[in-house]
Amino acid sequence: MTMSTPATLITSTAALNDEPADDVADLLSEAKFGPRDGAGRTAVVAMSGGVDSAVTALIMRERGYRVVGINLRLFSPHDADHRANPCCGIPAMDDARATCARIGVPFYAINMEVEFGAAVVDRFVDEYASGRTPNPCLECNRHVKFRHLVHRARLLGADCLATGHYARIVHGAASSGEPHRLLRAVDRGKDQSYVLYTMSQDQLGYVRFPLGDLTKPEVRRLARAYGLPVADKAESQEICFVGARSYADFVATRRPDVVQPGEIVNTSGDVLGSHRGLVHHTVGQRRGIGIAGPAPLYVLRLEPATNRIVVGAQAEALASAVEVESFALLDGAWPREPFGVDAVVRYRGAPADAAVTLGAEGSGEATVIFGDGAPVAAPGQAIVLYRGDEVLGGGTIRAVTTADASVSTPASG
Repeated sequence: MTMSTPATLITSTAALNDEPADDVADLLSEAKFGPRDGAGRTAVVAMSGGVDSAVTALIMRERGYRVVGINLRLFSPHDADHRANPCCGIPAMDDARATCARIGVPFYAINMEVEFGAAVVDRFVDEYASGRTPNPCLECNRHVKFRHLVHRARLLGADCLATGHYARIVHGAASSGEPHRLLRAVDRGKDQSYVLYTMSQDQLGYVRFPLGDLTKPEVRRLARAYGLPVADKAESQEICFVGARSYADFVATRRPDVVQPGEIVNTSGDVLGSHRGLVHHTVGQRRGIGIAGPAPLYVLRLEPATNRIVVGAQAEALASAVEVESFALLDGAWPREPFGVDAVVRYRGAPADAAVTLGAEGSGEATVIFGDGAPVAAPGQAIVLYRGDEVLGGGTIRAVTTADASVSTPASG
């Protein structure tokens, strides 16, 4: 693949469209738009076909970068018109191409279905089938965007990779050993820092998140002001490869064994009812269990070995501590003493006070003990540690001890 500059590279906002309306003037300052530091530099922009990546490309171009838009072909829907998975289909690619044409930058499509299938789809299915709760968006960022795509961008000679994630990076100084830092986005309702905690220092130094200081309404204002064709495009609310189907239906087509009926029991082992398959349930679930009682029941754990679901009261569902694997801190440190954090165990979940004790250096193991605001947690979930707005690091929950010490949720599979 080569990067050829189009015959007419549009560089002025007037050439792109009429001058932006006065109502976006407040968004064009460096505090919102970012530094105009791109002269003589190239930025690869991951283009999904949505408004966020479109405005990301626009901002990088307006900051002076030579922008190259790249759309990742990650998953081929089986429906002819690609409505089941709108962000993975040909229409999304066409929208990304139209945006690049509008702002006058080259566009390329890259097939990464093999990488995505192995790192994201297969893992998603296997984790659900083993009774764990995976986060495919996190794995896509870890393995596809910030490993394979960063590698491709560097092969193209790009100075950075920009994506439409809502998060902020504060770049450190290599000369003084100051690390790069990852922070929550200004728009808390759109913040995606939870699914970015696996980024390395090298990746944080190379990647740009131009939307981190903008809110979603501000992003749409910029898109409209510059006449981008996806300015009012609706957001996809589903996991891209699942689409409008349920998780259970998607997993069941690949693992029919996970839809075998089984027993629902309480913590004493008493049978309370039956379920249609473990894949229809997740830890912490309250609605849709199918059992009536004097008080609400919650799913406490899934037991693939016995094909049983254990349920109990809300107090039994709250975690008092979790064991964590694949743990790392973004700055590469490994403190010997316990330290306090705000811990989050669900995407955009509420932070909970917690104390962290790390295992032996190099083990990737940690124990997190919750204080006030104990969450419901499940094996397979990511636990991400914050201090204020800053992401400190995180890992994958291996086992859960609930607030009621009689209940423990071990690693499954």
